[in-house]
Amino acid sequence: MPADPSVLESMKSLAIDYEEMACDPALADTAQFCEAYGVPLDRSANTILVASRKPEGTMVACVVLATTRLDVNDVVRRKMGARKASFANAEQTRDVTGMEIGGVTIFGLPTSLPVWVDSRILECDWIIIGAGSRSAKIKLDPRQLGGLDGFEVVEGLAREPSG
Repeated sequence: MPADPSVLESMKSLAIDYEEMACDPALADTAQFCEAYGVPLDRSANTILVASRKPEGTMVACVVLATTRLDVNDVVRRKMGARKASFANAEQTRDVTGMEIGGVTIFGLPTSLPVWVDSRILECDWIIIGAGSRSAKIKLDPRQLGGLDGFEVVEGLAREPSG
């Protein structure tokens, strides 16, 4: 089973309709996946953990389109109420989620971890997200995410890359 069973169970409990796609683990990183499987970058979404550094101890999972950049130093930091925040490293991400980079997703996370969804994602008719492992991806209609318990749609969470 390529997708993490806890991710599929979480999606089932939330009544999320989805399609599971097998993925070569060596091609799980966004750019390689999109190129190998013909998925447009603007339909691929990344789940990124952010940790507060001052004060320490707060984490949030943010999901943004691959064509945008998470606004960690302004929007995320302020919304977290932190003076400093940074991307969680691979070890922190694995410790908190149980998932490897390239497979991190917004489902099956600890209930204490808020999920913030960039509003641009809800404008898509479908997106590809991680499946909790590097061996699968999930295709779903992102409009299903609006109103889920623990999920918050955030305007301006990501920005267009400059230059």
